[in-house]
Amino acid sequence: MTLDRLRPLASRAIAPFVAAADRLGISANAITVTSVFTGAAAGSALVVAGSDQSWYLLASALVLFTGFLDVLDGAVARATDTATAAGDFLDHVLDRYGDVLILGGLAIGADQYVLGMVALTGVLLTAYLGTQGDALGLGRIYGGLLGRADILVLVGVVCGVAAVSNPALLYGLDLVDWAVVVLAVFTHVTALQRFVWSWRALRAES
Repeated sequence: MTLDRLRPLASRAIAPFVAAADRLGISANAITVTSVFTGAAAGSALVVAGSDQSWYLLASALVLFTGFLDVLDGAVARATDTATAAGDFLDHVLDRYGDVLILGGLAIGADQYVLGMVALTGVLLTAYLGTQGDALGLGRIYGGLLGRADILVLVGVVCGVAAVSNPALLYGLDLVDWAVVVLAVFTHVTALQRFVWSWRALRAES
């Protein structure tokens, strides 16, 4: 159910961009660093969109572009044979900063501070459990209901729709509010899924 499973397909789809980056001498690390700035810009746009929903369109484009860069950096590293442990470490650290900037901006703009905090902790725990599996010899864990790709696409699509119309839905919450609710709930479900999978794998080895 997670879009992370489509990474091989996405890598083939962005092959022209990978080739262009290689020709221009743009490194994977440079793309990774750029993604933090696009994430910061997206978060800022999301904050402003709380009082002017037309900004959701720009926020949507920036969030989706950040997701595009997240796929591109790894593809460039593999294609140019420049993938390193240091680059992987940089990617994961800066991805977390990007997550905080985007989801923090979403929560502040929507005035959903408590739910936003819950969503942020869920995202960070999900990412932690994914890399912790690698540290324990289980391999990198990408499974579960909401991977990073799912989260960025969800936020990007919801913001795109909200730029046109963001009416109150159930319980007085609008579309963006409900996106924060979904993230608050299902990121923790995903973290739990990864924990259970890792726990069972470790118990099976013992």
